[in-house]
Amino acid sequence: MTEDKPTPDTALGPAFDRDRILAWMADHGVAHTTQDHPAVFRVDEGLEIKAAMPGAHTKNLFLKDKKGRLWLISARQDTVVDLKRAPAVIGSDRLSFGNETLLYETLGVRGGSVTALGLINDPDHRVTFVLDKALWDADIVNFHPLINRATTALTQVEFRRFLSLIGREPMIVNFSSQPAPAGPRSGT
Repeated sequence: MTEDKPTPDTALGPAFDRDRILAWMADHGVAHTTQDHPAVFRVDEGLEIKAAMPGAHTKNLFLKDKKGRLWLISARQDTVVDLKRAPAVIGSDRLSFGNETLLYETLGVRGGSVTALGLINDPDHRVTFVLDKALWDADIVNFHPLINRATTALTQVEFRRFLSLIGREPMIVNFSSQPAPAGPRSGT
């Protein structure tokens, strides 16, 4: 266990929560702005909050494939992620949503608070991080700081710095280049 990247002990909870991650970012010079707001559980909630905050807002999907591999897909809130086509794009087997226990064990968050910032609680890299190219190209990205009652804005430079500091290299996927799904939309 190091001071910079403590490992989570599921009996004690995750190594990082909202306060700890914001303090860690400040200690490591990762500039960010965090705004508290009422809880937001789904992409289509809190639109008035999001409208007042510049940058790309996100949707984050915690998934497990048929072989047991774990995936976190972070995409712009308006991007359609077709879960039937995604396995061929990311190199996984059939995908389904990961359960709450696994989500908490690996990313230290509960449902409704899934976020790329939760990767700080996965020092063993059990979760493969997939990032929508639209987010990779956005000037500012907005994620929950491990709780859905706040949003943290990071410039792209600071977000990439955060990922580098925690030793994560995302798989960049252009979800908007996937053909439109024939049926109901997934992940919206």
